[in-house]
Amino acid sequence: MTWVNDVVQGIFLGGAYALTAIGLSLMFGVMRLVNLAHGDLAVCGTYLATTVMAMFGVPLWVALLIMVPLAFLLGAVLQLSLFDRALASGPTAPLLVTFGLSVIIENLLQQIYSANTRGVPAGNLDVAAVHLGALVLPWLAMLKLILATAVIGGLSLLLQHTGWGRRVRATSDDLAIARLQGIRVRPLFASVTGIAIAAAALAGTLNAVTTGVYPALGALTLIFAFEAVIIGGLGSLWGTLVGGMLLGVTQVVVSQVSVPYATLASQLLFLAVLAVRPQGLFGSAQAVGG
Repeated sequence: MTWVNDVVQGIFLGGAYALTAIGLSLMFGVMRLVNLAHGDLAVCGTYLATTVMAMFGVPLWVALLIMVPLAFLLGAVLQLSLFDRALASGPTAPLLVTFGLSVIIENLLQQIYSANTRGVPAGNLDVAAVHLGALVLPWLAMLKLILATAVIGGLSLLLQHTGWGRRVRATSDDLAIARLQGIRVRPLFASVTGIAIAAAALAGTLNAVTTGVYPALGALTLIFAFEAVIIGGLGSLWGTLVGGMLLGVTQVVVSQVSVPYATLASQLLFLAVLAVRPQGLFGSAQAVGG
């Protein structure tokens, strides 16, 4: 039963990784943009949520209702003002721009909030759990897995069955033809980036309930999110969920043998998948919402 519990906890951890990584997968699948500031934007959302909680004395769920729409607007503004120009300037420009944005965000957060770790109060949510014999099901971990599944499922439905989704898929397949067909690419990309940053901010805030948050956390957040995307397959949303679960299970199971080697094991899994199947387990050159 111990190993079963470890696998279950790994799946829950993978849900947290997947919720963080959804935005990375979506942005690459639609715009072929690798956002190196993704983790820092997730951290930004966390600090925004804690600021709302401190200023207005509201619980976490109310702060999330305020923060997530603001994160969507931030993503849309960044796309219209910064990422669009970078995409039009060549393949290396987005990497340089998002890297620079990452450095700026981390330093701004450090100046505003200091380098100290800040907790995210959530009442009893971080310790509440269902006990089924030796099996422990933490409510917070289950919530993150449920949200990751719901967000991916919702996005998949939108991409397959709505006019917005058809425009997104057409743009992903061939940007030039999509423009010739009259699709307004700039607002479409803005909506995609808004969704990506909102999902990242939600994940970052929920993850910080357990770990706390500090300005330099963005780099570590990006690494695990990026690995989940690569393992699952670039542009494949459901693949991102599977990739996150594989990472999580690997870490938790190996940590029962040797805690120092848990992170190393997840990195080796990432390298092994990259070596054997560079496009990821479910990835393809044109995968969006797959």
